[in-house]
Amino acid sequence: MAYKISDDCISCGACEAECPVNAISAGDSKYVIDADTCIECGACAGVCPVSAPSAE
Repeated sequence: MAYKISDDCISCGACEAECPVNAISAGDSKYVIDADTCIECGACAGVCPVSAPSAE
């Protein structure tokens, strides 16, 4: 299942820069992951300082 970003997101953008398929973008209050584009590589989770991205 695609990764999702929890409400713990601090909108730092580290995950967006790390995503190899550009599935992450800035949302209204946190970053969001496009489930149809996500390849479940976990790169976003590896760079997030607050562990906001996680696999569903």
